[in-house]
Amino acid sequence: MNDLISVIIPIYNIKDCLPRCVESVCKQTYTNLEILLVDDGSTDGTGELCESLAKEDSRIQVFHKPNGGSSSARNLGLMHAKGDFVGFVDSDDWIDEEMYETLYKMITSTGMKMAQAGRQEEAEDGTILAPICIPPMQDEVIDSETFFKELLLHRGDCSFCTKLCKRELFEEKKFPEGVLNEDFYLMIHLLGGIQGIASSHKQMYHVYYRIGSNTRKKSKEEFPRVFADCVDNAEVAMELVQKKNPDLIPVALRFGIFQRLEYLLHIPIKQMQKNNSEYQAVIAFIRKNFLKGMGNQHLSLKNKCYLFLFAFAPKTIRRIHKRIRKL
Repeated sequence: MNDLISVIIPIYNIKDCLPRCVESVCKQTYTNLEILLVDDGSTDGTGELCESLAKEDSRIQVFHKPNGGSSSARNLGLMHAKGDFVGFVDSDDWIDEEMYETLYKMITSTGMKMAQAGRQEEAEDGTILAPICIPPMQDEVIDSETFFKELLLHRGDCSFCTKLCKRELFEEKKFPEGVLNEDFYLMIHLLGGIQGIASSHKQMYHVYYRIGSNTRKKSKEEFPRVFADCVDNAEVAMELVQKKNPDLIPVALRFGIFQRLEYLLHIPIKQMQKNNSEYQAVIAFIRKNFLKGMGNQHLSLKNKCYLFLFAFAPKTIRRIHKRIRKL
């Protein structure tokens, strides 16, 4: 185990959770690490806490930058990373002690350039939440096309936080800045250059959901942007599928419809106007692909019900949906 692993932690106003996160990385059984804390313009004293933590472990390096978002913080970390392998941890979260040793061994034994751990979702009160991504029953290697398909079916895990990657993967591609859901965008572009992903059955990455979380919460202005970026990612995914994986076109269509239905379920009703070109483009797509969607075997019955309703009366359905949720 002589290869250096660079662990990049983007940080913003997270004083209460940061010590646990950093401690979990410092306690890794794989000890040849450099830990890059990237303070993304914190204003609550988190930057000073980073400097204090660095005094406790010589492997920790601290970088301060103006606020620019998680992607820009990760990209700065990549610029300074010297490791042969790279991992990412969100500052709310923590990892099991053996995670990087396990993933490193999986990469070296399988010849893959990326390995992933299972993730466990935990609420603020300690409740273990239903898994978003179900890990395999046993360790396995998933070929790139199958993994891409799983992502399009919302069953795969696109998060880079659960992964260990060879640093060479990031030499030409970086996290897109100024957008949300950036992990999905980068992941589907990297998949074309690798054979597959080694996947562990162990749930070693712990995602922490808390009220007021700086990395999880979205403002009223930002929240619709999440779903707009999801629609953009659906467009990108379809373009990639048409060029390189035409067999996955029906799955990509299902993904595109699903993402747009999510958009329609979350866009503020006051923005559902004729002069909103983004909204109008979503409606146009839904109506154009209505018949294909209703016949798509990858869409659930619930999805098809929403597709039918939104194709004909989107604003009315949202008003009714809002009243039902209040009840």
